[in-house]
Amino acid sequence: MAGFKDTFQRIEVKYLLDDRQYISLMKRLENMAAVDSYGKTSILNIYFDTPDYRLIERSLEKPVYKEKLRLRTYGIAKDDTNAFIEIKKKYKGVVYKRRISMPYKEAYDYLTGGQGPSQKSQISNEIDYFLQYYKGIRPAMAISYDRIAMAGIEDPDLRITFDTNIRWRTDNLSLKEGNKGKEILLPGQHLMELKIAGAMSIELARILDELNIRKTSFSKYGRGYVDYMYGQANEMTQKGTAAKAQVEEGSKITTFRRAV
Repeated sequence: MAGFKDTFQRIEVKYLLDDRQYISLMKRLENMAAVDSYGKTSILNIYFDTPDYRLIERSLEKPVYKEKLRLRTYGIAKDDTNAFIEIKKKYKGVVYKRRISMPYKEAYDYLTGGQGPSQKSQISNEIDYFLQYYKGIRPAMAISYDRIAMAGIEDPDLRITFDTNIRWRTDNLSLKEGNKGKEILLPGQHLMELKIAGAMSIELARILDELNIRKTSFSKYGRGYVDYMYGQANEMTQKGTAAKAQVEEGSKITTFRRAV
């Protein structure tokens, strides 16, 4: 992935599609956007946070300004796989992303062991400050998914991505593990992200409206965090309720049999 852009400034809008909407939209986009040269890609991320999850807790409050730090590879990582350390900031709806690239092992050691990168830059200085400012920051959650990315045919600034098999985990936080974890999306769902430099085209807005595709607020790390913090409790409650129902039902059956 040589020649990558190290800075981005754009608007990102997210949508949740079902299979029917996805198939219909892909047909409507044929003359507007095309799948890029990478085709379908597995994207693996480690999100970094403080021990009290300060970053994601703040993000979920939907402040005017928020930021996050992640380590990313495209495909399952090896020590020498090209990896990206990214600082992603959002201010008043505009996303600013800055990143540097280096081998995966060097990037992981840099973020977890305090070993500086072999090449310093303005962006690496920003990452250094981020690591120092958020005390105790460490790998918090792995988020991985399969992505189809499309680029505008006539509008090079238009990017559309479709993510499926979005999963999270808090154990084995290495990108060498691949796309493993607990599912975030329901079966048949696709997360679409529209990435544009300015306003959406009238044609694309009309297509989305005709297919009843509405924007949504969706954070992969946020969804994984909520599931991690509250999903297990809900699951235990549901299991407990089900077990109680089974006991009660069993008691009814037992009573009935005794009556016979």
